[in-house]
Amino acid sequence: MDIIQLAEQYHALERVDGNGDTFRRRARILQSMWRTEQGYQPGTHRGRPLGSRLPMPWAEQTLANYLTPTIQRVVRDEVLESAERGRLFGRPRIFDDLLSSQPLCFNLFGELRRDLDACTAVMSEMTDGRIRRVTRLAFEYSPGRGDDRYTGDRSAFDVYVEYEGQGSTRGFLGIEVKYHEDLKGVAADHRSRYDVVAEEMGCFRGDARDRLLCQPLQQVWRDHLLAGSLLARREFSEGCFVFLHPAAIGTVPMRWRATPPA
Repeated sequence: MDIIQLAEQYHALERVDGNGDTFRRRARILQSMWRTEQGYQPGTHRGRPLGSRLPMPWAEQTLANYLTPTIQRVVRDEVLESAERGRLFGRPRIFDDLLSSQPLCFNLFGELRRDLDACTAVMSEMTDGRIRRVTRLAFEYSPGRGDDRYTGDRSAFDVYVEYEGQGSTRGFLGIEVKYHEDLKGVAADHRSRYDVVAEEMGCFRGDARDRLLCQPLQQVWRDHLLAGSLLARREFSEGCFVFLHPAAIGTVPMRWRATPPA
C-alpha cells in the first residue's frame, strides 16, 4: 500500500499536504492512526471526515488531544480556567486539531509544568549541567505584551523556563514550538523597535535583514528579538531562544499498514 492509499484509508488525504510523500502527510497519517487506536471518532472539515481532527465539542469536554491526566489538568488550568489576560490560544484547534503546535507544547511540557524537579533533571541533562534548578515553567508567556521595553508587540514564547544556573547565574529559555506549520502567512507590520533591539543584540547579519522582515522568518525573528530584549533589561545574567521542531519523520511503520480504521 502506498502512502496515498494509506492516507485515503485513514481519512488523511489533504491537498494542503502537497504532492507525494511529504512530512506533513506522514504526520497527519500517524496522528490519524493514533486517533483510531484510541477508539476516537474523526472530526470533520467542510462536511467530511478528517482523520487528524477530533469532533467538537467532545474534544474540549474530554481534552482527549492530551496524553495524560496531568497534562489535561494543566490545560484546564492554563486554557479553560485561567483569568490571565492577553494570552492567545487558538480555539478550537487547541482542542480538536491533532496537528496543531499548541497542543504539542502541552503534551511535551505539561508533565514538567507540574514537576519542576523532573523539569530540572531534563533541562540539566539537555544543557550538560548548565541549569542547576528550574524555578518556573509557563505557557504562552511574554514579559510585557505591548511594552516598548521589550518588542512593543504581542509576541510571546510558547514555553518559557526560568532557572538558576551554576554559581549565581539566573537565566531563561524562551521556546517557540512548531509542528508542521510553514509560516507562510502575511507578516505582521514592522515596528522600528525591532530594528533597535536587533542592533543591540548584534547577532543578525545586515544583508539578512530584508529576509527577516518577511515570512517565513519574521515570526521566529520576533521571538528571538523578545529574548534579546529580555536580556537587554539585565533582569537575567543569561538567556537563550530555542526553536523547537520535530525531525523529519522516516518511513511509516510497516506493522501499522495492516491495521484498518475502526
